[in-house]
Amino acid sequence: MPRAQTRSAARERLHVSLVAIPEVAISSLTGLYDVFKIFGVLGTFDPAVPAESPFEVEIVSREQGALMTSSGLPIAVQRQFRDVRYTHIIVIPSILAKDAEWRCGRHPDLVAWLKHHHARGAMLCSACSGVLLIAETGLLDGLDATMHWAYASTFQRNFPRVRLRLDEVLIATGSRQEFVMSGASASWHDLVLYLIARQVGPTAAQAIAKYMLLQWHQDGQAPYVPFAPPTDHGDPVVRQLQEWLSKHYSVANPVEEMVRRSALPERTIKRRFTRATGIAPISYVQHLRIEEAKRRLERTNTPIEQISFEVGYEDPASFRRLFRRITRVTPGDYRRKLRLPAFASPTQRPANSLGLFSGEPGLRVRGTDAGAVSGKRL
Repeated sequence: MPRAQTRSAARERLHVSLVAIPEVAISSLTGLYDVFKIFGVLGTFDPAVPAESPFEVEIVSREQGALMTSSGLPIAVQRQFRDVRYTHIIVIPSILAKDAEWRCGRHPDLVAWLKHHHARGAMLCSACSGVLLIAETGLLDGLDATMHWAYASTFQRNFPRVRLRLDEVLIATGSRQEFVMSGASASWHDLVLYLIARQVGPTAAQAIAKYMLLQWHQDGQAPYVPFAPPTDHGDPVVRQLQEWLSKHYSVANPVEEMVRRSALPERTIKRRFTRATGIAPISYVQHLRIEEAKRRLERTNTPIEQISFEVGYEDPASFRRLFRRITRVTPGDYRRKLRLPAFASPTQRPANSLGLFSGEPGLRVRGTDAGAVSGKRL
């Protein structure tokens, strides 16, 4: 069977620089490296994949040799980045910052190197929180970006000119689509598959995804991003209302009750609440209710109609529409996506001598349904 033609067949090999710094998470770094290198293995028996890798991949850093990563494991750096004369694709893997707080200025030579190679035509890519380093170049100002939501606060404080889109799992932007960013943790799958589809061809990307069980997170990050409104805004009245809402989100007419409890004019309290939290009161309540519904869908077998009622919606159809608008998936799809699979359910595996897989203390495991674990009150 003749080998399928690919867009890279007649081109030079693409040099990929995987950047390693002490803050790097080793899993995304080595995962990316393995996928870029898999062509020589998979290409021997799958005609959709080139027999020889179209990528020349190197792990680069400030110094060559062993580098201790934030994961506590060393990685072998193959070349100093200052010795890389030309590269097509630069990837910043996931980085782990203490307390999820990024401090700019720790890698000025690397930031300058990124700007230099971008000017020479290189793509700048990031996985998870790696975009923090790319943002230091200033090249993302005025553009969209995505990343792990846990680093959203520090990103917005450091780079207010970049539009953060946490609902997106992958963003390609710039005049040449030369900035490519993926979202949280395992979304490096989307990044590497996108790069292969773009530079080699979609059939190669599909073949590699099947071989390595890599996933496209086509629903984006919205189903996974938790609702975490700010509480350190300095407005004590709004803070008290937030505390009240956290326990009374399901009451009828919660916004009217907020106005009554504040003893302030309706327009005043709505304006103060929106200014302090960044979201209007009615939207705030909706997000609280959907967040609680997500927990119940993950952990219980409660019917969706009953969950709708319990979080404050008498009309299940309205609840379903709102749930999909906020999370991009239906309640049923969310439950299937997030619940424990049958093989991971404590009821499907015998406890060992240490009592493992017997369920969490105080929780009741229901029958043999796929991982449905529930307690008295979630």
